[in-house]
Amino acid sequence: MKNLINAPSPLNTRFWRCTLALVVLSGLHAPSALAALAQLKIGSLVPKNSLYHRQIQDIGEVWKKGQDANAKLVIYPDGSQGGEAEMVRRLRIGQLQGALLSVVGLSEIEPSISALQAMPLLFKNWEELDYVREQMRAGMEKRFLDKGFVVLAWGDAGWVRFFSKDAAFRPDDYKKMKFFAWGGENAQQELMKSLGYTPVPLEPTDILPSIQTGMINVVPSTPYFALATQIYTTANNMLEINWAPIVGAIVITKKSWDEMSPSLQAQMRAACDTAGANIRVQARKEVDEAVQAMQKRGLHVNKPNAEQLKEWSDLADKLYPKIRGTLVPADTFDEVFAHLKAYRAQHAK
Repeated sequence: MKNLINAPSPLNTRFWRCTLALVVLSGLHAPSALAALAQLKIGSLVPKNSLYHRQIQDIGEVWKKGQDANAKLVIYPDGSQGGEAEMVRRLRIGQLQGALLSVVGLSEIEPSISALQAMPLLFKNWEELDYVREQMRAGMEKRFLDKGFVVLAWGDAGWVRFFSKDAAFRPDDYKKMKFFAWGGENAQQELMKSLGYTPVPLEPTDILPSIQTGMINVVPSTPYFALATQIYTTANNMLEINWAPIVGAIVITKKSWDEMSPSLQAQMRAACDTAGANIRVQARKEVDEAVQAMQKRGLHVNKPNAEQLKEWSDLADKLYPKIRGTLVPADTFDEVFAHLKAYRAQHAK
């Protein structure tokens, strides 16, 4: 069922194009004329000229100002460097120095990050997500560092909603449909199948033509991504339920980070802090704005009633034991629940 969770975003929102998380950045600093040409190549799923693309450009320009005149900055939007798993592979072999990633891609580096996105209907609002993420931040960043990446900032890209060709309100309505599923996410697909759903593994760039041809007829996606990619023009029914947040992070490879000067490192951290904050604020705002824009163009918003919401809650409760220890490491799963319990106790009315 993780595919119901890990929707593409204007990255996935794998958040984006995407739904996506957020960016993996790196830079090579040439200390002398004999050193290799400094370059920063950043791949992403986000649409060109989107909020997310502009934030990457701002960070890239900060990096470029810290290099000599021959430094090379290239940003690849629109998934032109492949899906998120492929971009992580390219990072590891040096074909890219950076990539814009949601949890889907970040979990290729460190699986425990999936705890922030892989548990449906767990977070009731952004405040709960922010609290849990901050409580886990130091430990999570240490795990990424151990894998060779430095986390610079965290962000998100809105809530996952279900966009389908036919109207649907309850979990069983979707069992007759074919879901977009991330290619290569075998555990996710097996979980979906065990619950009676039909996943169709694809890359985000294949979503729109696959909806149009009938290969799939439902896509878990953030509203922003559905608007930006025109998914809603074919899958014009949206279930109004906040299934899960799309989470991402700005990270750089440790090798590239270590090759930057201390002053450039400080400038990059500041730029990424600003970018992460801008993305969080704007992405959350754009959830409602995107829905309103799509409604004006024919989107049907389907609101489940109390009985139907109870069915979704029951499904989530059924999913948690299956997710613990498989899609999310058991210790991280338990840590999320412990922090959430503490937050709710502190804010109980």
